[in-house]
Amino acid sequence: MNESHEESGSDAVTSVPLLDLKAQYAPIRDEIDAAIRAVCDSQRFIMGPHVSELEERIAAYSHTQYGIGVSSGTDALLAALMALEIGPGDEVLTTPFSFFATAGVVARLGARPVFCDIEPDTYNLDPESVRDFLKVACERRSDGVFHKSTGGRVRVILPVHLFGQMADMNGIMDIAAEYELLVVEDAAQAIGSEDADGRRAGSIGDIGCFSFFPSKNLGAFGDGGMCVTKDAALAEKLRVLRVHGGKPKYYHAVIGGNFRLDALQAAILLIKLRHLDEWTRGRQLNAEWYDKIFAESAAEVRVPAVLPGVRHIFNQYTLRVSNRDDLQAHFAAQNIGTEIYYPVPLHLQECFAYLGYARGDCPEAEAASDSVLSIPIYAELTEAQQQYVVDACAAFSRSRA
Repeated sequence: MNESHEESGSDAVTSVPLLDLKAQYAPIRDEIDAAIRAVCDSQRFIMGPHVSELEERIAAYSHTQYGIGVSSGTDALLAALMALEIGPGDEVLTTPFSFFATAGVVARLGARPVFCDIEPDTYNLDPESVRDFLKVACERRSDGVFHKSTGGRVRVILPVHLFGQMADMNGIMDIAAEYELLVVEDAAQAIGSEDADGRRAGSIGDIGCFSFFPSKNLGAFGDGGMCVTKDAALAEKLRVLRVHGGKPKYYHAVIGGNFRLDALQAAILLIKLRHLDEWTRGRQLNAEWYDKIFAESAAEVRVPAVLPGVRHIFNQYTLRVSNRDDLQAHFAAQNIGTEIYYPVPLHLQECFAYLGYARGDCPEAEAASDSVLSIPIYAELTEAQQQYVVDACAAFSRSRA
């Protein structure tokens, strides 16, 4: 519930978009316009001081030492794995319930994604599923951990902090230490989220990866991303990799990519970063209000689980519901925006058929894909809009009784 919410009922509301970026932009228009003009006046559009300042501020905000601005969240993941020298013959353990990029970057490098199941309440990678895979399907050798059926060497665990709540990093880091594995955090949806120990997303593994896609809590006016790390040597490798592997310019000891962050995006993000905690609090209040009015309604849904003591930033507010597709159609008829994150788990995507997975291999991820539905949660939502959403959901449930 945003503190500026209307106190009136939902009678005047006739539609609720899934996301309203215009409502976010309007109060900071002058700040943003001034930042864009400053970059235009400088005519420095690639990298430069705005990028350097954003790197410092995001690193500090995320409780890490080094930030390396890149061209997208996908490229943040790609560069991170490149910096860790992941390639053919290597395997990366990750979740099947995530945006495609999480596993796509692994395959692009010639490595093999291995999918372990998720926790049913948080939708995050289940450490016990990871441990079971390593104990049952792998063997320890003097030179590493190897997948018995493929012969691949397991190198990395890649958890995703989905929907704005951190994965169980204590469990994951314990496994990584036991098996001498690297950890890359996909924190694309989780900037500023914290676990119960007060550690922020991206600060625990070897490298953390953020996305600044416009729909994210901290969104640019286009693509953008960042890697963060506490390791000075990894930070330097990432800086070199993002400029085609050149250091000094035109001298290439390694092959990198064009992963640079634009100055315009950095300047915009610096303005938005000043407001991020306020927007996060708005989302959290909205989530609390949803929890309350859903509990008081006839709506037959499961609201998001929030673990004790964590800072959940609610990149999404995701319901669990039977007859999900029918409910989504009902919402659409009421002009309420929704989205399914994600309708097909990664292990069942056609492009990964060569990995040999089948339905039933990751049952929790499959059940989530069949039943999740995300509803509007942006900070500018009013109580009236939220009530309209809940009333529509309750009406759907009553119609099915």
